[in-house]
Amino acid sequence: MQDVLTLISSLKRPTLLVRTARHGIADYNRVVHLRRALKAETLPGPGQAIIKLMEIEAVVDQQRKTKRAEYSVAHHVEILVALMCEARILKSQKSARSAAMAEG
Repeated sequence: MQDVLTLISSLKRPTLLVRTARHGIADYNRVVHLRRALKAETLPGPGQAIIKLMEIEAVVDQQRKTKRAEYSVAHHVEILVALMCEARILKSQKSARSAAMAEG
């Protein structure tokens, strides 16, 4: 199975959708936004969150592609923001672990 960060980097989405999501990164609040995106009370770690978000995003992207009435661009952007931010959290955790291993 591919690394979750590799999976995210392989996503191909419209440029405007990605640019819009990037604007939401600064305001991301993991507790509030991830809880709402996953519809969960307890939050998983970033790796597990990414997997769940990718499953949700695949459904939402299929709705976009097939022009379904229930498609919401705002919801799609919210999921993409969460994906981007969770990826950043996971990367920083991996970097911190690598640095700790190098020190000791």
